[in-house]
Amino acid sequence: MVNDSAQAPFPARPADLPPGDLRETANLLHSAAVRLLRRARIADVGMDLDGPRASLLSVVVFGGPQSVTRLAAIEQVTPPAITKLVTALEADGLVTRERSPDDRRMVLVTATAAGVKVLERGRSARVGAIADLLDGASAQDLVTLRAAAGIIARHLR
Repeated sequence: MVNDSAQAPFPARPADLPPGDLRETANLLHSAAVRLLRRARIADVGMDLDGPRASLLSVVVFGGPQSVTRLAAIEQVTPPAITKLVTALEADGLVTRERSPDDRRMVLVTATAAGVKVLERGRSARVGAIADLLDGASAQDLVTLRAAAGIIARHLR
């Protein structure tokens, strides 16, 4: 187990996974990512959105206009669940539904200027919370973390 001075040690690799560097690293990354996101979520209070609505708004702001079907696939929920979330965001003035210029049968969910502003404010707060967490890290640790983030980003494509 790896010690984390702020919390209990990270859990050991799940017993049903074979040993090895790949799975040990994956286990540590999983545990660190869960804790990091939990810490960053504290900053979401200022957005006045619950997790599912904030996640959906993020997809629309950073991914551009999307169909309900595509949003459901991205968020890994049913189309009716996404429709409820879109309706809530629409009622708050954060997204709109518009006909696709390419296929008038398709409706696209698009972020409004207010939606972009809310999400940018929330993202700034999250990044600030993570920066506060990293305050005091050595220059070498920051270089290592940037490299690790880049590696993970390449594998997520």
